[in-house]
Formats: sequence, C-alpha cells, structure tokens
Amino acid sequence: MPYFTRLAPVVAVTVALGGCGIASGDTRFTLKVLAASSLTDAFGELGTAYQEANRHVTHVQFEFTGSQEAAGNIDDGEHADVLATADSASMDIAADEVTDRRPFAYGTMTIAVAPGNPKHVHGLSDLADPRLRVVLGGPIVPVGRYATQVLAKVGVQVRPSSEEADARTVLTRIRTGAADAGIVYVTDMRSAGVSASSVPIPALQNVTATYFAAAVRRSGHGDAAKEFVAWLSSSTARTIMRKYGFVTG
Repeated sequence: MPYFTRLAPVVAVTVALGGCGIASGDTRFTLKVLAASSLTDAFGELGTAYQEANRHVTHVQFEFTGSQEAAGNIDDGEHADVLATADSASMDIAADEVTDRRPFAYGTMTIAVAPGNPKHVHGLSDLADPRLRVVLGGPIVPVGRYATQVLAKVGVQVRPSSEEADARTVLTRIRTGAADAGIVYVTDMRSAGVSASSVPIPALQNVTATYFAAAVRRSGHGDAAKEFVAWLSSSTARTIMRKYGFVTG
C-alpha cells in the first residue's frame, strides 16, 4: 500500500493584524506561522482577535499543512516565525530550531462517517470490518498516531484503504465518498457541516491530542514570535479555541 495517497495542500491565509507592541514605530512586517491543518478555522478567527488586541500594524501569514511537514520544513531551514503542531512528536522534529515551546490547546478523536451513517458504524470495533473503506492518517503524522493509540486501547486492528498526510485530508475522503469511515479530531467535524456525520468514541477509549506552539530561533522577528506564542494562552485566545471545540488549560 502506498504510504500517502496524496499530499495535503498547503493553505495560506494572511491576516492584517495589529502589532504586538514589539515592532518599532509603525514598521510593517509579516509574521509567518506554520500550523497544523486542524487549526485552520480557529486560527482564522484568532487572527482577527489578535489585530484588535494589539497596537502596531503588521501582518500574520498562516500556512496550514500537516504537522509533520510543517516541522520538517522548519528543520530544513524554511523561513517562518512560529510553528504550531498537533502533537509533541512533530514539534520534536524541529526541537533545535525553536524556542519558548508550550502547549496551548487540547482535543479528542471521533469517527467520521458519511452523512446519516449509512454503513451503520457504531464504534471502533466496526472499523475492522474488511468491507468498510477506512481511511486513517499516516503512522508518522499526529492524526495517524492518535488513531493508532485509540485502536490499540480497544485491541482493534484496521487495514486502511489509504493513509493520509493530515486530518483534513482524511475528512475530505469521507466527505467526497472516497471512504466510508475514518478517525479525525472532534474539532475537524465542525468544518464538515452536513457532508459528514460523527460517531463518538467513549472517553475511556479516547486519547488527548495536545497542540504545541513555539517561536522559530531563526525568525527575523523573534520577540514578536514569542509574543504571539504567549498570546495563544491568553483568555481571548482560549475563548476562541473553545468556540471551535478545543479544550484549553
């Protein structure tokens, strides 16, 4: 079986933001954030809130992709100011390239199925049915690692029809009818609307996904990067993250 059936596209979003009190005068600059694809919706709104909370004018450019790919790009020397990943293992890839690393949000997993659950998936054990087209994240990406942990807790072995580079691509295969079921983050289901349904995973069978952010050491805006990472733990940021289904400390 090929490892990934496709590479997840990188989504770039640029948000006009107020500076964080670090910029000199009204100097405009771009703060580039590489982030896990599962943060796409929440970080979009965070950008607007960050603008309202800060005084100096700048820009923040979000690029969303798989955590593993984002961290690898930092490790390979790609210019960026902040890295946000969906697990600690991905952040470890760029450990020597980042600083001020901290957790800022948490989530859990769920089973994504077609609208109305036509295959009658009731729990994790059903995913072992060879008649089901089950799609999972690849074994080295966060959503895949979390899925493996969930399945191991209940002793279920699954032969996925494909392994994807991030959670949003897993969900896309469900939404488009290319797969019958998959394991994604609970927070991702909000983006699916009516094009997918969710089968909850009981708490005792579930795992906690921990999101980390860190400033990139080679950033040309080191103080601003550290300030943005710290702001992710502010009451305003936590409120927005909870709105999108994340748990905050």
